[in-house]
Amino acid sequence: MMSKKTSRLGTAMIVGALLAVLAIGLMMFGARLGFWQPIVGFGLIRNYMNPIGYAVAGLAAIGLVYQLVLRNNAGAVKAGVALFIGVLILAPTIYGKFQTPVRYPPIHDISTDTVNPPEFLVLDDSRSGASNTLVYGGTEVAEHQAKAYPDIAPIESNLSASEAFAEALNIGKKMGWEIVAQDQSSLRFEATARTPIYQFADDIVVVVTPTEGASRIDIRSVSRVGRSDRGVNAARIREFTAAFNG
Repeated sequence: MMSKKTSRLGTAMIVGALLAVLAIGLMMFGARLGFWQPIVGFGLIRNYMNPIGYAVAGLAAIGLVYQLVLRNNAGAVKAGVALFIGVLILAPTIYGKFQTPVRYPPIHDISTDTVNPPEFLVLDDSRSGASNTLVYGGTEVAEHQAKAYPDIAPIESNLSASEAFAEALNIGKKMGWEIVAQDQSSLRFEATARTPIYQFADDIVVVVTPTEGASRIDIRSVSRVGRSDRGVNAARIREFTAAFNG
């Protein structure tokens, strides 16, 4: 009888651990499901994932010892599985402890042209969930960008302006951007990109300018929330540039 009770205790631990995983999954993908804004899900993960992981791992460890003392192999295996799940929940934190912290600049607006950054004409400060403005931050932002991302620069292309516009628009679509507005006559388009997990939105404007060589392509990417974008916008521009030049 005692063996059945302790085995059921092990089962309860696994169920609890799986419910914890389900809760974390909901926190991570709730924005994608339309339950809340991305910043809410990010805050939930930041505040509760580690405590949930510690609780699951701690209770499972106690349960494992208890099952081993009672020599209940079935219950011990179940508690061990629950402990493993708890450790998996804590894995990102454990991994981070062994990594050198990366210092990102306190900016979220990256442009290939920091002197005359491309302007947004359709997207504005009323866009959903935005706490950051689309007004460029000036020399301070430009200086931070030049120091952190010196490789970010306009694309010089041999394509005609119209061909470059078509290629840029096609690349944006392939990268999964939501094209908000496009104007062939003015050689510009605006789009929104979202991060895969939390669905944070970044707004993008691409402008093509005819030159003697053929064309120049400028791109600007701005995060809707957060003081620092942790390098996401610069990485997006690099990816776009590589695809265009590839």
